[in-house]
Amino acid sequence: MTVGDIFGPQVPLTGGEAQTATFALASAAYRDNPIEEIKKADNEWHQSEVKPGRGWASIFRPNLGEAFARAVVDRMLGSGRAPLIQSFGAEPQVVVEHCLAANNIRRARDNKLAAVMTVCGLLFLPGLVVWLMIFQIRSVIEKGTDKRTSALATALLVAAGALAVLFLIKMPFTGFWAWYARAAVVMPVVGWFWAKQICEKTATDLRERWNSLLAGSSIGAKVPEAVPSSPGETAAEQLRQALAKLSAEQQSNSVFYAGPKGILGMGTRWGSWQLAEELLPADPTREIHPFRSWDVVRAIHDQLKMLTRGPLHTGGFPAPSIRHWIVTPVGEGAKAVSRPEGTDVEAFQVRLHAVQDICNKQQFGAGDRHYLGVQWTLWDGQLIITMMITVTVLHETLRIEVTGHALGPVNGLFTTKPTAPTKSVQKTLKPWETRSVKLPLVTSDEVVRLAVRAPITWYPPLLNWLGGTIGLPEPFGLRHAWADQPWRHRFMADDALRAATPVLRVVHSAAIRVLKENGVDTDKFGSRSAFLSTAVQDPTPKKADLYDA
Repeated sequence: MTVGDIFGPQVPLTGGEAQTATFALASAAYRDNPIEEIKKADNEWHQSEVKPGRGWASIFRPNLGEAFARAVVDRMLGSGRAPLIQSFGAEPQVVVEHCLAANNIRRARDNKLAAVMTVCGLLFLPGLVVWLMIFQIRSVIEKGTDKRTSALATALLVAAGALAVLFLIKMPFTGFWAWYARAAVVMPVVGWFWAKQICEKTATDLRERWNSLLAGSSIGAKVPEAVPSSPGETAAEQLRQALAKLSAEQQSNSVFYAGPKGILGMGTRWGSWQLAEELLPADPTREIHPFRSWDVVRAIHDQLKMLTRGPLHTGGFPAPSIRHWIVTPVGEGAKAVSRPEGTDVEAFQVRLHAVQDICNKQQFGAGDRHYLGVQWTLWDGQLIITMMITVTVLHETLRIEVTGHALGPVNGLFTTKPTAPTKSVQKTLKPWETRSVKLPLVTSDEVVRLAVRAPITWYPPLLNWLGGTIGLPEPFGLRHAWADQPWRHRFMADDALRAATPVLRVVHSAAIRVLKENGVDTDKFGSRSAFLSTAVQDPTPKKADLYDA
């Protein structure tokens, strides 16, 4: 067994098994849904927070894509960021790169809109303020669901237009101020039409990317600022290093157990099987040959590699990832985690000799624990099955515990494709029938919102303070934060349950073989193993970390 066997990558590369989950999460960066929809993806253990802005500044409120992309980039690439949880079944760097690309597309749009606002708005500020007040009053009125309020909002806009025309005809000023007043009335409207073209072009681009990702296209995220072209480009170098750090942390062999939440990133524990018997010599006249927990674990590790083989020519198991994990306990309500540090850790990896020491010595009391994990990434990254094995020796009792963890599919919010906005209207000659009418991709209010936000998008803290943002669930990891349980999906549940029996039998077989080789009486171990082998044939998923005590 080599170091590569233990510490090899457990996350598929781009274009591999994890496309569906990765692209679904990445598509959120391009969405234009209301920001409140992120709450639909909450699960029992992890909830996002929609942080409201100022009540009077609703025009600065971001949509889901804007808030998601900004929050993810800040959390995963920000300087001095807190540790992240691994995203099993997804590729976080790909998601972050799409968030950066979406931010770049919106930044290019906002730069154009800022120029439009300067030419057609700020230079004619009195007219701009009046038009903005009208739109703001109209949006407040339209919040009502009654048809009368909608008609009132439309009437307000028509009345404002009529007053504007009357003002142009019956101008109370003369000379320069007369021409300036006319321009102050007209130019914001001209700017609105100009801004609408810019917004529609960008919205079409974002929606095409959103749809392409969910269709399985390998559309690339363009992030030129992550590639330094000269030694002096410190910002590009910092971004490149941040992405490299993200990838390195994704490959870490350190995970966290958060009580009922299970192992963060791997899902909740749904089943547990324990074999614990006394170590007695097979020959009463001789002592047991000394061995360590690591010897048993190493034999189990080697035997688990044979899971893909079988006596029949059937599909069987795909090749699993088999790794040694260092598990750190954290509180159920912990909002942050701390990864192991020191000379025994390199690039977020706990070194092999430290893993062996923890396996052999840290089995009781405070400290990290060792687990051997066998993991399958199935359903294009939508199902993560992990079986964890731990071996402990206390006094004269050897205990082998096998536990099952399952992480379900990404919430359906992230897998919905864009739909063109439409409304149903009655046919003129056949009022009992209706037809669908396409609506503009970008509404009038949306154009105003984007144009007003554009000049201050260069300073996100102010924009977040005014309009609000998304608070990500902590400790944060892209994959587990918005995952559903797999048990409502018939075949996913079957896959999770079926994996338990062969893994348990392989573990027991390898362990008993080591015991025999070291002169241990294996009769009791064999009897207990046979009992567990029978019980695991009909496993029942439950919340195994919730104790009624």
